[in-house]
Amino acid sequence: IGDALLQWIWDFIYAEHHVLLMSPHISVCAAFSTHLIFSAPFMLLDVFSPYVGWLHKYRICREVVGLHQWFRCATRILWKYVVGVLPLTALFLSVRRTHFPERAPSCFHAFRECVSCMLIFDTLFFFCHYTIHKTPWLYHNVHHIHHQNRDTFALAAQDSSISELLSLQTLAFISAMLVGCHPFSEILFHLVNTWLAVEDHCGYDFPWSLHRLLPCFGGAPYHLAHHQHFKGNFAPYFRHWDYIFGTSLPISVNERGHR
Repeated sequence: IGDALLQWIWDFIYAEHHVLLMSPHISVCAAFSTHLIFSAPFMLLDVFSPYVGWLHKYRICREVVGLHQWFRCATRILWKYVVGVLPLTALFLSVRRTHFPERAPSCFHAFRECVSCMLIFDTLFFFCHYTIHKTPWLYHNVHHIHHQNRDTFALAAQDSSISELLSLQTLAFISAMLVGCHPFSEILFHLVNTWLAVEDHCGYDFPWSLHRLLPCFGGAPYHLAHHQHFKGNFAPYFRHWDYIFGTSLPISVNERGHR
């Protein structure tokens, strides 16, 4: 059933819209819209959390972000997408030869390729992130903007300098190219990548969060510790590189919430 569903989805994309995937404007609009859509539930939680008492025990950030901060953040990200991400995407698509096979990948094949991309991206991101924090010039000129949000919120996952956004996009493209993904698997990887970034910055620690179900993931408390201490917990998804290099930070009571 799963393979048939993937084939049905891919048939729709292949027959009607695969040409649109080669349009930088459509790709960038889809990426920005996906980030907004994935962030929207957490925006609603921030809006209603002052009035819903039970939400407080799952909130791990001290500050509740107001709608005006969400709007300003969205505006900043949109501007950087227009002047930075769009030109890079156009350049990348112009030099990349993408083959669109008629057959969709099997569920196992898509899962394997997506996880492979995540492992490669996690590795590349860890070493780049570690280097940036250890190099004052890079930190202040590339990464400092992202750390202005000491109390994280979902939309802030992409509230970064243009150079950092372009670097992250490049790492994602490189990861997919190294794996040699089916286009469907690559789309899935970009969706998962966006969701995990949003969840890492959301400021909530729910029992059903991915890091609760799969402890190999860091999750929101893990990444919040990085933002509050400006060091350690450099990996975006998994914990293993921080354990190997001794950069894993303990999660304080405040970052765990009040459960």
